[in-house]
Amino acid sequence: MSDRETNMRRVTALALILISSAALAGTAPIDRKSLVERHNPQLNGIDPWAPLSVGNGQFCFTADVTGLQTFPEHYGRQGIALETQARWSWHEDPNPNGYKLADANRDYTAHGQTVGYPTIMDGPAATWLRTNPHVWPLGQLSLRRGDGSALALADIRDIDQKLDMWKGVLTSRYTIDGQPVSVITAVSPQRDTLAVRIQSPLLASGKLKVQLALPRGYDMSVKYNPPLDWSQPASHITRITARGAHVLALEHRRDTARYAAAVQSAQAMSVSQSAPHTFRLAPRHGAALDFTLSYAAASLGAAPDAAQVIAHSAAHWQAFWRSGAAIDFTGSTDPRAAELERRVVLSQYLTAIQFGGDFPPQESGLTTTTWYGKNHTEMIWWHTAHFALWGRPQYLENALRWYRMTLPVARQIAAGRGLKGARWPKMTSPQGRESPGGNPLIAWNQPHVIHLAELLYRSEPTPQTLERYRELVFATADAMASMLHWDGQRYVLGPPLWIAQEIYDPATSMNPGYELSYWATGLALAQQWRARLGLPPDADWEKKLHQLSALPQKDGKYVALESMPDTWDNPASRHDHPSFLMSLGQLPGAGVDRAVMRRTLDAVLSDWDFKTKIWGWDYPMIAMTAARLDAPQQAVDVLLKNDGPNNAYTAAGHNPNTDLPVYLPGNSSLLAAVAMMAGGWDGAPRRATPGFPQDGRWVVRAEGFQPLP
Repeated sequence: MSDRETNMRRVTALALILISSAALAGTAPIDRKSLVERHNPQLNGIDPWAPLSVGNGQFCFTADVTGLQTFPEHYGRQGIALETQARWSWHEDPNPNGYKLADANRDYTAHGQTVGYPTIMDGPAATWLRTNPHVWPLGQLSLRRGDGSALALADIRDIDQKLDMWKGVLTSRYTIDGQPVSVITAVSPQRDTLAVRIQSPLLASGKLKVQLALPRGYDMSVKYNPPLDWSQPASHITRITARGAHVLALEHRRDTARYAAAVQSAQAMSVSQSAPHTFRLAPRHGAALDFTLSYAAASLGAAPDAAQVIAHSAAHWQAFWRSGAAIDFTGSTDPRAAELERRVVLSQYLTAIQFGGDFPPQESGLTTTTWYGKNHTEMIWWHTAHFALWGRPQYLENALRWYRMTLPVARQIAAGRGLKGARWPKMTSPQGRESPGGNPLIAWNQPHVIHLAELLYRSEPTPQTLERYRELVFATADAMASMLHWDGQRYVLGPPLWIAQEIYDPATSMNPGYELSYWATGLALAQQWRARLGLPPDADWEKKLHQLSALPQKDGKYVALESMPDTWDNPASRHDHPSFLMSLGQLPGAGVDRAVMRRTLDAVLSDWDFKTKIWGWDYPMIAMTAARLDAPQQAVDVLLKNDGPNNAYTAAGHNPNTDLPVYLPGNSSLLAAVAMMAGGWDGAPRRATPGFPQDGRWVVRAEGFQPLP
């Protein structure tokens, strides 16, 4: 049984448990179907910022208003690109010079040691290492006129498009030349198969066809949102491996990368090849064309037909929505409540279709490509922690499965830097190879593994969970402890260090507040794991925990960094992430004085530069700090703050950020914050939904949430 099939069965079982628990408690459960369906995206015009996607967590298809990918240039230039991606699909350029990561090393000297870190950004070695491997896009599926010419935007009229999130089905209706067109698309939850059902008199008359085109890749000279590369057709190969009235099977190769693609149709279809990598499909008879388009890294077997895929999708999504937690703001008089509910529902859908793969996601998920498709491990907590808090831990388990697989690589990195245990890479390929740049100097990715393992243990507190993740927890803690240095009076963190607020000189940065608090939290959790396993405390961890530097502050407020405590003196230091707030928000507050943090939060809300550069995940992060400080009105206000960039959500639910039309950490952090505000945290006030105001303007019904540590 595949991991995706196992997860689907677990989702169904969790849904039944939740419904039974509500019945036993004598409470009426939330009407989840109504909750979801009232936020189904519905479009009546072309909106390049609101393409709609269907997917299964590992594979995703993003469509324009035609239900396919008919206008990629318009959407890509004006809003969000139209792509088909699978998290397993990667390509690597040849490396005839044998570049290795050490070729990008620069030496850093601190605490009496000289260590090389691959931070060189320029030159052929650094460029190849940074851009390789890179995600490899799958085919583009579009409508064309019968003669092969492109449709124009103005040809699409009478638009009525709706994404039914309860079933995972996208229905697109419109007219072309006065004739009706209906397109239904859905993705199989078990395999990387797209189902398409098209009906139109234009098919019967031969005036409308479907085109499948396989791109060479992306234009890798563009870091953010690179366009598909249609150049150099001779540099890649598309080979027909089977062709008949009901099937077109292809093999696509570029260098050593390959994937298989297959169209299987219920009706007899005609297939023509108009270019080396372009194929056109049409029914031989009639006004309908039902087919599936499947992809795989290796060979493909027979796929279920379109009707079966659509039925499987509906069953999967209904089980998904019935599982885990839910929150309903019906009856609230705060005018922002409906918008918050919409964002929450859409964010659950978007994260589920993009974060269930076998390699943690890039920050744009499977919708568009950024940073060559690589995973930024400092964002893994914000990407996946909410799944455990919402009672869907299997999605988080997928991410930690990759960490378990790449543990040997992390051990090699640690050994190369004179550390014990496992040092996790920051910007990484599926194989765990780090990318050169400032990335290796980031440290706040390190404790995430321990914190996320703890969330999984709280979801399933069994000996099996402890055994599954003990090596990850202990190896991660060993590296954390060995990254601390004795300065004669206390243990310090850094330099070199690139802190979470990415504006300071890594070569001199020492003792950032958030990272110090996370070190204390992580090492303490690791000791708890030892106790649960019947092991004595680790003496080295314990010594460093008790002699760790205090969180830096100045004039009664926390600052970002002890070595440069200018947060409240220098306006230029009050942009990017106010990361020191995470010490009491995301984290439970190790080393935090609540009165100091109270003053710090007030200063951030009044004096931080929200208009220059602040990211979508910062707003929920700040809200979490307000919630822990028992300031629920401030938590809601900052969660929905609208006087700066990067906190808006499109009709499709995406959270665009500067230069990034899709930025999924915004969606994920929103879900983490709402889960905490609804489900509470260790030591939260003894009242329902403790992070929401109790002034009567917010009516909050919540069920199934797990508290945050």
